[in-house]
Amino acid sequence: MQFGYTILYVEDVTQTIAFYEAAFGFQRRFIHEAGDFGELETGATALAFSSLRLMTELGKNPQRASASAPSFEIAFTTADVPAAVQRAVAAGARLVQAPEKMPWGQTVAYVADLNGVLVELCTPVAGG
Repeated sequence: MQFGYTILYVEDVTQTIAFYEAAFGFQRRFIHEAGDFGELETGATALAFSSLRLMTELGKNPQRASASAPSFEIAFTTADVPAAVQRAVAAGARLVQAPEKMPWGQTVAYVADLNGVLVELCTPVAGG
């Protein structure tokens, strides 16, 4: 078995993918012609988005993300967390927590995307 993708439920798939391209530098894999589903190239596992409207039509009860009361977060690793935070905020992300060096040596910061998704920007965890 292989982990294929994570799907975030968002209001506007096209706008969200454009934000992730600008804020984090990911490349668009595709957006379905109806605009209700799309994916980004993020490495071995894709990051995907589905519209809240489509999920409701499919009988689901999707909830909006909230960075102030998160039920999950996504994390992107980078060697330069302060620069990544600056780029994300310039693209419209909201700063949640400024970069901070953790006791285990990792630098971690948090931003909220335009949908309220909590995004961790961090240096890779050192192997133990």
